[in-house]
Amino acid sequence: MTGSASADVKMGSQKNRQESQEATPPWRALWVLALGLAMIVLDSSIVNVSIPSIIAAIHINLAQAQWVTALYSIVLAALLLPSGRLGDMIGRKRILQVGTVIFVLGSVFAASASSGTMLLLARLVQGIGGSLVMPSTLSTVSATFRGRHRATAFGIWGAVMSSAAAVGPFLGGVFTSTIGWRWIFLVNLPLGLIVLLTSAVFVPETKSAPGQTGDRWGMLADWKGILFSALGSALVVFALIEGQTYGWWHPRAALALGPLHWSASAPLSPVPVSLLLGLALLAVFALTELARARRGRMVILDVSMFAIGTFGWGNLTAAIVNAGQFAVMFILPLYLINARGLSPLGAGSILGVMALGSVVSGGLARVVSARLGAGGTVQTGLLMEIVGVALSILLMRGSVPVWPMTLTLIIYGAGLGFASAQLTSLVLSGVPVSQSGQASATQSTIRQWGTALGAAVSGSALSLALSLVLPRHLTALKGISAQMADGLVRSVQSSAGNAIVGMRAQGTRGRLGVLGPQVTNALTEGFTQGAQWAMGFAVLLLLVGLAASVLVRRAARKAGADKV
Repeated sequence: MTGSASADVKMGSQKNRQESQEATPPWRALWVLALGLAMIVLDSSIVNVSIPSIIAAIHINLAQAQWVTALYSIVLAALLLPSGRLGDMIGRKRILQVGTVIFVLGSVFAASASSGTMLLLARLVQGIGGSLVMPSTLSTVSATFRGRHRATAFGIWGAVMSSAAAVGPFLGGVFTSTIGWRWIFLVNLPLGLIVLLTSAVFVPETKSAPGQTGDRWGMLADWKGILFSALGSALVVFALIEGQTYGWWHPRAALALGPLHWSASAPLSPVPVSLLLGLALLAVFALTELARARRGRMVILDVSMFAIGTFGWGNLTAAIVNAGQFAVMFILPLYLINARGLSPLGAGSILGVMALGSVVSGGLARVVSARLGAGGTVQTGLLMEIVGVALSILLMRGSVPVWPMTLTLIIYGAGLGFASAQLTSLVLSGVPVSQSGQASATQSTIRQWGTALGAAVSGSALSLALSLVLPRHLTALKGISAQMADGLVRSVQSSAGNAIVGMRAQGTRGRLGVLGPQVTNALTEGFTQGAQWAMGFAVLLLLVGLAASVLVRRAARKAGADKV
């Protein structure tokens, strides 16, 4: 009787808390969480346009420059799962605050870096901090917003995520062109302090009940799961991001990573080895978690969550859609800077308008979801993304002014706001609140895999398109030999089009003499066509994501989760 009464009291208390959250949701906490998320997402996109300035300032080589962006993504993907589980156990607010401190310290360290080694170590620290912050924000939103307010909360969360990614290149261009590249990291200092101070006041602490997780540090008993998931995720993301650099099968460049050295003359590239080993470790991780769960032991990921239709199909859709979205964000800056001759600030300004569309659609998410359902809102958003990218492809011509593309990108940004927010809501809709941390971390990890896949697909698509298109444009010119044309094609491919900028600046003073402007025009036309092809691959990925979203919506309707 006593145990039954105690259980009834606990259930009643939990029900009262949920009713209270539905009646008066913590809106101020949402804005704090959104700012924390924006800080982490912003750091993923703000760095790219500043890489040339960083190379010139601290004299790093090309390989180190590539790792400045890749290392952050790899560490983030490796540690999201254990970080999310840790938040479930010891408190999501606490993990958010610890992660913010670590991230800000890493940012200050990065801003003061005077060498490539210092900067890479700082990016490592930033990745650790980011892996703690990101799942904590999403799982807290999932745990504290219920009922009719949930769609609005996820709409704001998704709009912030999309807007931060879109505005990153613009801010990177502004800082680099005005007060210096170090401010792309120093900007995190005031943002982090605001998150730290306001979270202490406005963000409620949430975590799983003790009986659902065991000892607060019990997850260390699953050290094998932590190791397998971290190494597996890191190796898979490394392979997908660096495939173009080191070669998908045959080595294209030597890999030097601490004591590890992989020669460019080796019979096999490190990329397929990394990919296969990473996938094998993730398979072992899944089997390990299943075996531990069957024995009633602590796990960092309850693999049975993938049996929830919205969670399983939703994560697959999120990965595909993220791949397509990253492909767009990878190709467009290259086109605007290399083919259209815009400065990083100019390109960032064009891309930044996507944030406007995301903010508007995020605010309308609840209204649209009430009419179409969460699944219908996702599909509407994906259709808008596809239309926006398709129209942008049509405008990618030298004879067309650049400014009309801002209109197509607003459409694309609005689609981002609708699709990202409600897809996140659907993925987590069937997951118990007690597991929201590990579920949020799983979704964030899979999105990171999708981003890495987008980098791989878009880079390979662009390289393949250039190898097919550029020779045809060059051989039409008189005075260009086949050998010279082949060298020019390789130069444009290896620099992702940046070689065109140098040739355009040289004019007739370069090694090609009076042929310089003609060759530059031919390469520009060829690069534009290649970029259109690569953007077409992004549309294809988004179409596959749209098809997969049908399965998500079907699962949501079956579970009664498609209503708002």
